[in-house]
Amino acid sequence: MNAPSQAKRPRPRLDATNRPFWTGGAEGKLNITKCNDCGQFTHPPREFCRHCQSENVVAHAVAGTGVIDTMTVNHQPWLPGLEVPFVIARVKLDDAPGVYLTTNITGSPVDAVDIDDKVRVTFEEQDGIWFPLFEKVA
Repeated sequence: MNAPSQAKRPRPRLDATNRPFWTGGAEGKLNITKCNDCGQFTHPPREFCRHCQSENVVAHAVAGTGVIDTMTVNHQPWLPGLEVPFVIARVKLDDAPGVYLTTNITGSPVDAVDIDDKVRVTFEEQDGIWFPLFEKVA
């Protein structure tokens, strides 16, 4: 029914470039890297813009809303304590053109989730990392 919240998620290695993405949830912010020169978004976070190669990039809080672009239902308990089934989805962000996040959809039975569903970000904290997950918008 829900995302695999019982199992410990693999911890990303934090650095100066990706830290705002992985810790922004503490303030309820979904931070996506944005170029101050060309205005384009880059994800995963990089030290430079993937569009114009400018190093003038910053973490920018986006609304955290989007639409499910594609999805699958996982039935395999890959880790101890992993609650199955759960939805793995690619979410197209509304206000960050070209950015898609691979994530889990929580709060809904797996058979109630579908492509083109509108979703919003929610966060799951584990050891100081705030994993961005999404839930359907009613």
